[in-house]
Amino acid sequence: MRLVAILTCAATGALLAAPTFANEVKPAADAKRVKELVAGRCSLCHGMEGESASPVFPRLAAQHPEYMAKQLKDFRDGRRKGTMNEMAADLKEEEINGLANYFGAKPAKSKRPGDTDLAGVGKYVYDKGNKYTGVASCASCHGPKAYGTVQLPRLAGQNAHYLETQLKEFNQRARTNDNAVMHAIASKLTELETAAVAMYISGLE
Repeated sequence: MRLVAILTCAATGALLAAPTFANEVKPAADAKRVKELVAGRCSLCHGMEGESASPVFPRLAAQHPEYMAKQLKDFRDGRRKGTMNEMAADLKEEEINGLANYFGAKPAKSKRPGDTDLAGVGKYVYDKGNKYTGVASCASCHGPKAYGTVQLPRLAGQNAHYLETQLKEFNQRARTNDNAVMHAIASKLTELETAAVAMYISGLE
């Protein structure tokens, strides 16, 4: 099953080689309602520009609207568990789409890795995987620059701490609303590889 998914991702390599520009999700709430939601709810953790107030929270700027809309619906409907369940519980379809479009249109920003040596290890694993333990390269699905697709998240520039947390949740089967391939991959990553990949990705533009 993992091999099939990897081959499928590799077949779309040409698509992933370049940035995937955000497409709007429709129908969406009007701009005034979206800004009200962002200011009164989203900005508390993710900031007005989607850059997040803490490394604990994901950066939403430049994320694929289609992917964000799916995650918000999963939180709202209980398919994904976390602090977002309560925040998304009363969101209407058009509000979810409006928020996804809003943050997807924001410019992405990156930060230089705090540990360049660790990031170097992460680059190797991201680009080539680990043939000795059966870890597939992250680039085979998420693309060489980690821009992702409408089904897979943009990872470039994401908070390293948040990425580590998500990889561990996939490993522990605490996150089950997305591609099951991630369970197999995350379970084979060592603590060092997990931290290294997260550090490397956080510095990508």
